[in-house]
Amino acid sequence: MKITRNIDIPDSEIEFNAIRAQGAGGQNVNKVSTAIHLRFDISASSLPAEYKERLRDISDRRISSDGVVVIKAQRYRSQEKNREDALSRLQALLASAVHTPKKRMTTKPTRSAKQKRLEIKSRRGEIKTLRGRITE
Repeated sequence: MKITRNIDIPDSEIEFNAIRAQGAGGQNVNKVSTAIHLRFDISASSLPAEYKERLRDISDRRISSDGVVVIKAQRYRSQEKNREDALSRLQALLASAVHTPKKRMTTKPTRSAKQKRLEIKSRRGEIKTLRGRITE
């Protein structure tokens, strides 16, 4: 499975189990195992170490405390479509870990912005003092 141009995961690292799906399915719901349980062990994978760390740091309920990604796909009635759905969801999760967030540059307000802010504050203060009691 291809994640990026440089990163590729062999199919042997991904484990699939067919299980019975929950919910509606007609006559087949109790007979055919159409749902897919995908398991991907992060520590045993061939991913680079920095991506493994990023994956473990993601707070996603699909990643267990042991570092195993568990995805249950039961959206479709066919096992093959559920398998493709599980793979695409795993690919999206791994792609989010590969993406490095852009560093934020700290900025300061300009001198004119500070001056304008202070002028507006003083103007509002004057308006509020004019609302006070009139003493003669």
